[in-house]
Amino acid sequence: MVFKLAMLRVSLLTIIVIIITSSAAAAAAQDENPSFIYNGFRSANLSLDGIAQFTPNGLLKLTNETKRQIGHAFYPEPMPFKNKNSNSSTANGTVFSFSTTFVFSILSDQYLGLFNDTNLGNETNHVFAVELDTIKSHGFLDINDNHVGIDINSLKSESSAPAGYYGDHFVSLTLISGRPMQVWVEYDGLEKRTNVTLAPINIPKPRLPLLSLSRDLSSVLNDAMYVGFSSSTGSVLASHYILGWSFKINGQAEELNLSQLPKLPRVGPKKRSKFLTIGLPVICVSVIFAAVSGVVYVIRMKRKFAEELEDWELDYGPHRFRYKDLYIATKGFREKELLGTGGFGRVYRGTLPKSQIEIAVKKISHESRQGMKEFVAEIVSIGRLRHRNLVQLLGYCRRKGELLLVYDYMPNGSLDKYLYDQPKVTLNWIQRFRVIKGVALGLFYLHQEWEQVVIHRDVKASNVLLDGELNGRLGDFGLARLYDHGTDPQTTHVVGTLGYLAPEHTRTGKATTSADVFSFGAFLLEVACGRRPIQRQGPSENLILVDWVFDFWNRGELLEARDPNLGTEYVAEELELVLKLGLLCSHSDPTARPSMRQVVQILERDVALPAISALRLSTSGITYLEGFDDFAVSNPPSMGFTRPSSVAESLLSGGR
Repeated sequence: MVFKLAMLRVSLLTIIVIIITSSAAAAAAQDENPSFIYNGFRSANLSLDGIAQFTPNGLLKLTNETKRQIGHAFYPEPMPFKNKNSNSSTANGTVFSFSTTFVFSILSDQYLGLFNDTNLGNETNHVFAVELDTIKSHGFLDINDNHVGIDINSLKSESSAPAGYYGDHFVSLTLISGRPMQVWVEYDGLEKRTNVTLAPINIPKPRLPLLSLSRDLSSVLNDAMYVGFSSSTGSVLASHYILGWSFKINGQAEELNLSQLPKLPRVGPKKRSKFLTIGLPVICVSVIFAAVSGVVYVIRMKRKFAEELEDWELDYGPHRFRYKDLYIATKGFREKELLGTGGFGRVYRGTLPKSQIEIAVKKISHESRQGMKEFVAEIVSIGRLRHRNLVQLLGYCRRKGELLLVYDYMPNGSLDKYLYDQPKVTLNWIQRFRVIKGVALGLFYLHQEWEQVVIHRDVKASNVLLDGELNGRLGDFGLARLYDHGTDPQTTHVVGTLGYLAPEHTRTGKATTSADVFSFGAFLLEVACGRRPIQRQGPSENLILVDWVFDFWNRGELLEARDPNLGTEYVAEELELVLKLGLLCSHSDPTARPSMRQVVQILERDVALPAISALRLSTSGITYLEGFDDFAVSNPPSMGFTRPSSVAESLLSGGR
């Protein structure tokens, strides 16, 4: 094997699978379910490279105290990751499930690089890796300086999370603490999902993984691959140790015998410098004198920046911002930094003083302490969401009667300012359709792809923000609720915005994925028509958008409902699809609405939209005709809706 690695970042990078570079790949082991386990490495048969070595007491030492060196250790035989008897090609063959666990320790800062400038991100790399990273590298979009990431052919992680584990709550871990920790990496070949779990060595494997990535590895992994570890030192001394390792194809890796693992070497105390023995006392005298004169100022500043902090919030440390930092970032929440005002708070632009990262801070009033602990726990959980069409929630802060939510800053603001009261079109149809598909993908991720079901509860144009390239990102998770897949959502207070509220939500108080689909339907009509879901026409008259659009369809003039600012610059088939899909998602019967998976398939033209002519209006409500099977209810005739005066009261009952 030949490695040409550049020293790119400070981290311990654990390579789970690396491409075979020799012809031995064709002669993978005969055993289709191979496995191995090393409870220490006294007599291990591993292929070592660089400065990697075995210590006398059985540690696998990937790096020593030599600067700018590289160490690798690999299992000597290639592992079969695909069915070699399959007729499918290497790129498309199904990857077997696999599982591995190991115990590691990092005793100092360290540097590591895996790729050079010419091959970083190439699909031909065939590299699948889990990284343990202790420095935030902006070039690789790292989330912080203490995280775990899943890498595929690149050092830009596909998914990452702050280092820690889930017990009764999230517990943070420091990777460079020098304490041994255990990692579990599991790939399910049927579900195409990779789970990564981290915990201290004395803690059983947590029930919830730290990271979970839905990604088919069939195009990444070859039929046979080498597995092992890679690490390197940088300009400072570093030591990376592996204490034990277990691996298995098509099954659970055998548990390590922790009592048999070798002991880590002791790190001796550092020598005390002359600064500590002579200079520090002199400085202390000066500091004390200055502190006496400034005590009044300190007290005043503490009162100014006082904030609520209860014992239970200490568990959420990385996600809690200091009020002082947010105050400085927003220049004291000056009106000049105000981005917008909504029904749930005011949003300010800011720049964090240390990292210079631009943020958006939303201030929400909360008068009651009841339920705050549960609410903050959900905010912290939502902070782990990672999707290109979601605005990243970075954390929160509580102070007196305020709750502050901190988000990534979106330079182009909210979508609604591009739709309403504009002298000319500011978003063309191509841009609008891209935003629609982006928001659909974001909602699909929340409903079905993440480890829990996330109900947004406030999908609307003003909560869709545009990044620097005018891509749509769904934001403002202040009202979101979470529950486990396969369980029923709990009844909550009815919250949201009039015109976007599903009728069943106003009756039952249950926040469901179907209620989000209803809001998304109103959003579709909003973007296509350039009108709000409810628009005042006079002192006692409102225009209901879904009713208005349905009337155009009923007259055979559906495209006439489009935003007049679009003029003739639009794709008629796409616009018609969006308007019809908006009507379907706005159906008052939740069982007649599509799921977000179906919405995405319809927008991508993978699934045909049922003809809207299959809906027949009558005085007894909506009935179903042939051709509407994809979204038919279980007992159509009995699920009709009374239509006392308008279509809107049938499709939007309870939503205003």
